[in-house]
Parts: sequence; structure tokens; C-alpha cells
Amino acid sequence: MIRNNIPYLIIGALLIVVAVLSYQLYQDRHPPEGVHIDLGPNGVTIEKK
Repeated sequence: MIRNNIPYLIIGALLIVVAVLSYQLYQDRHPPEGVHIDLGPNGVTIEKK
């Protein structure tokens, strides 16, 4: 009975991986809008995006 479920488990895992990678790609291409505050060696930098 376990052998019959293995293909479904593999397909489900692949679907989850594709969904996570797609979400990460979407987030990389659409950076958040608003104010970006950066604390670096030159002090505080505030950028409006």
C-alpha cells in the first residue's frame, strides 16, 4: 500500500518546491515599496521607494 502512495508523495513535494520557488522569484522581482532605512558605516540612510 505504501508503494502506491510514493508517486503522489513525490508529485506533492515537487508542487510545494515549485510554489516556494515561484513565490521567492515574485518577491525578488517586486521589492517592497515605502521607506528603506539603512544603518551603515556612514550613518543612517533613509530612502523613499
